[in-house]
Amino acid sequence: MSKDPDWAADLKRYNMRRPFLKEQSIWAIWVYRWGRRIEQRSPGLIKKVLNVLYLIAFRTVETAFGISLPRTARIGPGLRIWHFGNIFIHGDAVIGAGCTLRQGVTIGNRSEDGPVPVIGNHVDFGAYAQVYGGVRIGDHCKIGGLSVVLSDVPEGATAVGAPARIIAAKVPVS
Repeated sequence: MSKDPDWAADLKRYNMRRPFLKEQSIWAIWVYRWGRRIEQRSPGLIKKVLNVLYLIAFRTVETAFGISLPRTARIGPGLRIWHFGNIFIHGDAVIGAGCTLRQGVTIGNRSEDGPVPVIGNHVDFGAYAQVYGGVRIGDHCKIGGLSVVLSDVPEGATAVGAPARIIAAKVPVS
């Protein structure tokens, strides 16, 4: 099996020996990355068997650790989940590279079959932050704990509150 660079970037963010024994969230990330690799396989019996095994692993991790990272979501390399539990990502969500999630984060739609968020690179989500609908969150943003994001957040901004409002934004350097 070839090495998965996204998985290697995830492990690098954990920066510890034996993260599988110390961090429950790494199991959810591993199952997500494994599911993505299965999707890249050619159709056939092996892929069908692996899909069944993936579904069992996905539901086990989702139930045991409260983290739902469906393989249909597009998540960039270097994902870090600091505190596991109650994390739900919509299957159509897009999350950039180097993002950090804490417990209780939800990224999803506002209505059935509605649009879902697109998250930039290096976005840091506080505990129980919620992002709903077809919003875009720019690169290098911070989303405060318990915030409910319902509208776009520009690059480098910090958003807090329910509904979230921008309290700080980096001024681009020319």
